[in-house]
Amino acid sequence: MQIKKVLTTILVVFVLYTIVTSPERAAELVGVGFQGVSDAAGGVGDFMTELIG
Repeated sequence: MQIKKVLTTILVVFVLYTIVTSPERAAELVGVGFQGVSDAAGGVGDFMTELIG
């Protein structure tokens, strides 16, 4: 359980450091992440449409 806390803390510190040192790059990465989620949801929707049709 202690390792989980340490890893979470390291991840949070890394994310905050990235945002502070390069906000443009951080915004770009968030945009890429949202685009990936959107593409995946579209793929699931297409699959369901083909499955029903």
